[in-house]
Formats: sequence, structure tokens, C-alpha cells
Amino acid sequence: MGPTGRESGRGWPISRGRSGCYSPPLPRPPNPSSRPAVARPKVSKRVLLRVASVACGIQFGWALQLSLLTPYVQELGIPHAWASVIWLCGPLSGLFVQPLVGHSSDRCKSKYGRRRPFIVAGAVAIAISVLVIGHAADIGWAFGDREGRRIKPRAIVAFVLGFWILDVANNMTQGPCRALLADLTENDNRRTRVANGYFSLFMAVGNILGYATGSYNGWYKVFPFTKTVACNVECANLKSAFYIDVVFIAITTILSISAAHEVPLGSLSASDAHGQSSGTDEAFLTEILGTFKYFPGSVWMILLVTALTWIGWFPFILFDTDWMGREIYGGEPNQGASYSAGVSMGALGLMLNSVFLGITSVLMEKLCRKWGAGFVWGISNIIMAICFLAMIATSFVAYHIGYIGHEQPPAGIVIAAVLIFTILGIPLAITYSVPYALISIRIESLGLGQGLSLGVLNLAIVIPQVIVSVGSGPWDQLFGGGNSPALAVGAAAGFIGGIVAILAIPRTRIQKPIPLP
Repeated sequence: MGPTGRESGRGWPISRGRSGCYSPPLPRPPNPSSRPAVARPKVSKRVLLRVASVACGIQFGWALQLSLLTPYVQELGIPHAWASVIWLCGPLSGLFVQPLVGHSSDRCKSKYGRRRPFIVAGAVAIAISVLVIGHAADIGWAFGDREGRRIKPRAIVAFVLGFWILDVANNMTQGPCRALLADLTENDNRRTRVANGYFSLFMAVGNILGYATGSYNGWYKVFPFTKTVACNVECANLKSAFYIDVVFIAITTILSISAAHEVPLGSLSASDAHGQSSGTDEAFLTEILGTFKYFPGSVWMILLVTALTWIGWFPFILFDTDWMGREIYGGEPNQGASYSAGVSMGALGLMLNSVFLGITSVLMEKLCRKWGAGFVWGISNIIMAICFLAMIATSFVAYHIGYIGHEQPPAGIVIAAVLIFTILGIPLAITYSVPYALISIRIESLGLGQGLSLGVLNLAIVIPQVIVSVGSGPWDQLFGGGNSPALAVGAAAGFIGGIVAILAIPRTRIQKPIPLP
């Protein structure tokens, strides 16, 4: 979702280090039979830019997924209470698929390189999955679903299959792409920062383009053949947006893999092959659990705040556009145009959210240098909690004004809702970066390896997502439906996490980087 990028459901910047194992490797004796290492020229920034461009295509599809799929699920007839369960694939694939793919790509001996085969395979899987999702209603019709039935079981099966493939493919593509950038920068910290900066930039651009595409509800006019007897206007709009996604992911993947010139693993010297393999290893669950006994209190505090933060974020990620369609525009899936209009307005709000996310990412280093990373993280969580409470208050006001079911929402209500979405881009940017920097510093100081830091933090992210995915729907139903109960839990978790971050995490300051020549 993802996250996730999404790595674990969504895609986040993370520095890559040495082995994920928690015991440092012993020095290796020289091997006289190994080939001598050959000095290679540094890869240009233009090449790094092109390699990182695939993040734009991946994030474009992820933005469509976040803005349109929860409403689409309910149009197929899955009850609101259980829509969140489908999103379980994001955290589960992030926990298991990402480490497996990272481990396999480290040891891939293909003549095309170690990373590019996985990037291509993941991109193809993304294209297939979005086509399956977009045509789910048509597939269901072909196998017996008929118009007029509230629940379309065959379409739901097709959708769930495509959705799970999509989340697996997202994790399959992003990990090797980051690893390829790490390979190309060859442990040069300054160039690695530049490469990660390019990756984050393309993620932000992909988000903006994806949400802008999701906010436009006239794509079916550009692709008129997408509207069928089984697929109404909203469905055809989603299908058309995914056609654009397929073209976009194809272009960015070709740009990325054609720019990189990987040296096959078999042609590297033994020492080079070992060094590169250990540079991007992902830690497996057994390795992560085995290191818990080494963690000091500061690491546990970071993991606690991370878990609370994601208990806060995940209800918003699940129900953002659905909240806009139901509680601001007063619509219901498959019942009139109000719900669709609300979903489109929600996607516009998420596009503005991504703009603020990008701006905050640029200013992040200055903020953390001035006030300390832990303090900035805590304040951002409190802002997040206030925004969730503002969403609940806006829903309350909208309900009591009395326009729902009779007319379009007043401009003031819509502006307030979009403004909340926009402001949430600030704490989201901090969530995407500060926890990784903090855990990286602590894990490295313990001598446990940077690969382990990704696995440890990933565990603190995906477990809350699983809990929210399973519990948010029934929790909402317990209080009469709607999204406000889950948002209330998110606000409470975010506020507690913010207080813990301010009081318990030392104000670690991120040092000013050495400027590139």
C-alpha cells in the first residue's frame, strides 16, 4: 500500500547497507583464482535519472489503485465492512515477497544482469494485473454475472486475483530497481543520495499524474469501447485509466532497463560478486526475530512509534476517496452520480496531497537539522491526528446540514475536505523518510547491517496494516457503518505516537550532506 509504494503496499526511500545478517562476516582470504577487479567508470547522473524513472510508472499505477479501487470494490458488491480485508495482500507481500525477490536478484546469473530481469517481469505482471482488474466486470459477465444483481461473485474473484497479483508485482519491481541504483552508485554515499533523490522525485511525479488521472471522470469518452453491457461509466473510466497505466509503465520500464548496463554476476570477480550481493540483501523474518535481543530502548521506541503511525495512516489509505464519496457527497456505489463525483474530488485532493508531499520532502533535511528528527516526526503525527479529527468533524457537519441525498455539497464543505487531504501530505512525507533515517542510524551503530534495518522497520509497518485490514471494516460496522470509527482509532494512535516520539526519541539531527562536485 505498498505502502507498500509502494515497498510493503507503497515505495519509500531507504539507504542500502551491508549484509542483513546480525553477525558481521569474517574477513575472506584472498582467492588467487578469482578474476582481478576491474575499475569501472562512474555512472553518469543522466543514467541514474533514467534508471530511477521506472518509479514514476510504478507509482502512477499505485496512485490509481489508492484512489479508485476501494470504491470499485464496493461497486462490484463487496460490503464496505469487508473491503479492507482485500488490502491484506499489500502488507503480506511486503513481508514475504520483497525479501525473497531481493535475495533472488542478488544471486541471479542471467546474461541480462541480476536486477533487470526482475524489473521487466514485475512490470509485465503489473500490466497483466491492471488489465484483469479493469476487465473484472466483463470477465464476471462472461462467466455468468448479470446486471441487476447487487453482488457480482465472478467479477469479485477476477478483481481479487488481479489485485493480489498487482501488489506482489509492485514489490517485485521496486526492490530490484532500488538495488540496481545501489549497484550503479557502487557504495558512493553522495551518489547514492542523488540516486535515491531521483527515485523519490519520480515517485512524487507518478503520484501527481496518477491522482490527476483518477480525478478525471471522462476517460471513457477517450476510450469509448471500454463501456460495455457489464461495465458502466464508472467502471469504464477505471478501465480506461488502467490502459493509460499500461502504456506509462511500458515507457518508463524501457527507459530504465535500456539505460542500465549491468555486469552479469558470472563475469564479476569473487570479491566483487560477494561485495555486491551483501550490499542489498534483505533480512528474512528469522534473522529479524533473532536480533530483537540486541535492541536498546531507543530502537524499541522507534518501532513503537512506527507501528502507531501506521495504525493511524492505514484507515485513511483504505477509505480516503470512499469517505469523500459517501460522507461528503452523500453517495453510494452504483446509485447515482454523487458517489462517483466524490471519488473524483477525493483523487484531486490526493493529487494536491502529493504536491505538498514533494515540497515537504525537499525541506525535510532542513527541518530535521533544526529541530531534530524525533521532534519533527512527533509533531507530524500530531498534525496527522488533528487532520483525522477534522475529517470526522467535517462528516458530522455535513450530515447535520441536511443536504445529503437532496443536493450537491456546499462549496465550503468540499473545500474543507480537499484542504484536509492536502495538509496530510506534510506528515505523510515525514512518515516516508524520518523513521528510515532513525532506524538506520541505530541499527548501524549496533553493527547489525543496513539490510536488517529495512526488515526490522518493515515488520513494524506491516503488522499494524494487517491488524487494521482485518479489524477496520467490522469496527466501522459495529458503530453503524461509515469511515469515522476507523479514522477515530487512527487519530488516537497518531496522537499517542506523536507524544512518544517527542518525549522518548532523542532529537537526532541529520547532518548536512557534503555538496556534490
